[in-house]
Amino acid sequence: MTSPAKTGTADTPHHDGARPGRVRTGVPFALLLPALLGLAFLLLPLVALLVRAPWHSLPEQLTSPAVWQALRLSLVCATAATAVSLVVGVPVAWLLARTDFPGRGVVRALVTLPLVLPPVVGGVALLLALGRNGVVGRWLDSWFGITLPFTTTGVVLAETFVAMPFLVISVEGTLRAADPRYEEAAATLGASRFTAFRRVTLPLIAPGIAAGAVLAWARALGEFGATITFAGNFPGRTQTMPLSVYLALQSDPEAAIALSLVLLAVSIAVLAGLRDRWMTAS
Repeated sequence: MTSPAKTGTADTPHHDGARPGRVRTGVPFALLLPALLGLAFLLLPLVALLVRAPWHSLPEQLTSPAVWQALRLSLVCATAATAVSLVVGVPVAWLLARTDFPGRGVVRALVTLPLVLPPVVGGVALLLALGRNGVVGRWLDSWFGITLPFTTTGVVLAETFVAMPFLVISVEGTLRAADPRYEEAAATLGASRFTAFRRVTLPLIAPGIAAGAVLAWARALGEFGATITFAGNFPGRTQTMPLSVYLALQSDPEAAIALSLVLLAVSIAVLAGLRDRWMTAS
């Protein structure tokens, strides 16, 4: 008698190359049409940027001293803002994920508020807080002679304000997914809370910290509204790449497109770097 496993019966599964877990069904026209419209709406501006790019003069545009000055300042400020976000953002994420205190939900909402707050409003808030006549800035000026607005330090602070929530959200989510029993085991062996955090927790959440840091760096690199409001637009001191794009668009559109291509390339590189975290190869 022939074994059923060796015959091509209807019960035998056929593999046609489709990925597991995905069912091939027809797409309803009512869903297909708006989906195509949405894709066209998102992709058309990017395609237009590539089509209208001055490829013949692109090397000349990108090698001008003003571009390199703005690019260097953007990279330095975005990296400094990411470093500040790591130093203070990781403890904030740990506080939200590992401790229970009254008003924790309100604190989490306030921490993530810059994600939805218009950047210009964030710049105004920074001026009112850290400006020369601000709530804290007046004391910094009178006691220590420190003026933050319209300086490179002001750029770093503005970028940190809008970028740190990305890091906090990423690290908090990773902390909530990490098993706290490892920390408890380290505590039973005599490790202090900080030692357990440094030797056990940090290695566990390192991927989340890295992903959050990359997101924060990319957000800081593209920041415009809070920067121009709090730090101004001074070449060599506060004029970052987004500000250079805005300024060039008024006088030299080709230069603005060239600078936009640089930021576009950075964004694509960030998405490519985070692809393994966000997408699963099913």
